[in-house]
Amino acid sequence: MIQNILIAVAGLGKCEQMLKMLMEIPIIQGANVTILHVVAPQVTAELMSEKLTAGGKILADAIEYLKLDPAKVNVRLKQGDPKDTVCQVAEEENSDLIIMGSRGLNRLESILSNSVSQYVFQLTSQPMLLVKDDVDTKRISKIMLGYNNSSTAQASLKLALSFLRDIKGSQLMLMHVKADRKSTDIPVNPEQDPVFATAVAEAKRQGVAYKCILGVGDPGKEICKAAEEFNADLIVLGSPERRPSIAKNLPDLERLLGNSLSDYVRVKAPCPVLLNRSIA
Repeated sequence: MIQNILIAVAGLGKCEQMLKMLMEIPIIQGANVTILHVVAPQVTAELMSEKLTAGGKILADAIEYLKLDPAKVNVRLKQGDPKDTVCQVAEEENSDLIIMGSRGLNRLESILSNSVSQYVFQLTSQPMLLVKDDVDTKRISKIMLGYNNSSTAQASLKLALSFLRDIKGSQLMLMHVKADRKSTDIPVNPEQDPVFATAVAEAKRQGVAYKCILGVGDPGKEICKAAEEFNADLIVLGSPERRPSIAKNLPDLERLLGNSLSDYVRVKAPCPVLLNRSIA
């Protein structure tokens, strides 16, 4: 399902660690990888030359660290606004997945600090894997999936199972949150919740161990709390299309400042977060 990966690098860090872990997953091992470093415009030609030289070194270090098949690697050093350039290269390379680092800023902080990852997340149609500076990256064996009956959740289920089905000892943790705290239809056994029926049947069919988890209250808080409690290696979350309604190249401030589940989880999650925009 993932054939082309774009990773934006700015110096060896958590993103490269995350990609190295991902490349151990059988279904991803054959993917083509584009390693991108973007140099922002500089005030002088001399400074631009220095930044480009430093960028070349960053790319070389990433290549050395990742030790990927050279035939599967495309290295790109670009000049321009990092936010726009990542989106542009993702389109050019037909990327199925974008991997970026994140400082874990909230929505307002992201806008005020001109956050690259938040801007790309707002504009891109591709799935994004965000790796915060303050979280540990681990080999993927336990994935928590925020689950409901939406089309993006169904697509995210397929993606999560494709990661886990060939990993020995893996587990899919299905997390459904009921917003109504007064709800009386919460079963004692979470697996009896009819929302899980399709996911459980598919996990069984593919031979992937699973765990059903029910939460009540705020979905973002419940997902992050459960991810920490059950020691998830990765959260997969369906994120609906969020391109701005006015113009593709203008940030939609109303949505950036709105009450978004994906925004909350990407900031508060105790592990990397894969936000999936694909439709089943």
